[in-house]
Amino acid sequence: MSAITILGVDPGSQANGYAVLRKDGQLLQALAYGVIRPKRGLNFAFKLKHISDELTAIIQQHRPTILSIEEAFFATNAKSALRLGEIRGAAMLTACMQNMDVAQYPPTVIKQSITGYGRASKGQMQDMVKMLLKLEETPESDAADALAAAICHAWHL
Repeated sequence: MSAITILGVDPGSQANGYAVLRKDGQLLQALAYGVIRPKRGLNFAFKLKHISDELTAIIQQHRPTILSIEEAFFATNAKSALRLGEIRGAAMLTACMQNMDVAQYPPTVIKQSITGYGRASKGQMQDMVKMLLKLEETPESDAADALAAAICHAWHL
């Protein structure tokens, strides 16, 4: 199997984790990861544009062929769930506009893939991602979740 580059995204209204992961055989390498934070007070539509613009730049720089993103989950706050869906939609549309495929995984499947436990804590996820990718520093929670989404897809190939 040839190498593949995966874009993982952890969508959020205040912070959007992103990660670019290269899988070459059994080797996984984090090429880039971080958090996209739209400016506070920005109109929500322009937050979506900011997220899309940042993801487009990341895609154009690293040329991933697939987006791995969490499936929507049920939330107690309907407005928050709706906003999260809109952010997910912006990320998926951005990927499709760059001719990328999209893979979606339930949060429990991603956590199970990384830690062996579908209800792992944020800290457990951060520690496992750091260990699996041999990172020098523990990534921010949102970036770790994006890395986890990418790892999950790499392991499901």
